[in-house]
Amino acid sequence: MDSVTHALPNPAREGLRLAAVLALAGVTAAGILPAAAHQGHEHGAPQHRASTPAPAPALPPQLAEVRDVLRKYEDPVVAVRDGYLSTLGCVEYPEGGMGVHFLNPALIGPTPDPFRPQILVYEPAEGGRLRLVAAEWFVPLATGVAERPSIFGRPFDGPMEGHEPLMPRELHHYDLHVWLFKDNPAGLFHWTNPTVGCAGHGYALMEGPTATVQHHR
Repeated sequence: MDSVTHALPNPAREGLRLAAVLALAGVTAAGILPAAAHQGHEHGAPQHRASTPAPAPALPPQLAEVRDVLRKYEDPVVAVRDGYLSTLGCVEYPEGGMGVHFLNPALIGPTPDPFRPQILVYEPAEGGRLRLVAAEWFVPLATGVAERPSIFGRPFDGPMEGHEPLMPRELHHYDLHVWLFKDNPAGLFHWTNPTVGCAGHGYALMEGPTATVQHHR
């Protein structure tokens, strides 16, 4: 990766370094996540929910094509082989879940590619397995992105801080979730899905709202 990294402009190199930190969070956070995984079990705190069944959504042709391309990643082993690394924690918010994020640092850059999302999102399934539910396009400000990106005719959310504890707070970024594989009652592009939960996952994290930041060029 070093030869590729040195060939990139300075902002892009910094973005890859930050993304690598995030990708390795599954290793470096192992010492702090067991305690964090019990968030939501304190008196009065939100409780983790189990995922509930939902069909795959009906999609417009462009997004249906993207889903077909990404369908091979329904097997997370294929995702790992292609460079997507698990960030370990199952992320949930009081209003809905996200799931377990698999990040591919090699895909980080300022321009989103509709067929190459930086992140794949899985929900916990029976028997400790993972079920692909969404893709996420992720653009750190450190890539040198000049303005809010958009894809599929939809502007990205953000910019925002990194999502602690799996991501450094300083990793300011834009992102866009697309629930390609599981219908989302909150909307196809909504950042959480009320049918996704993390109950029973060994590293379930109940997170709070993420602060937005200014996009300084």
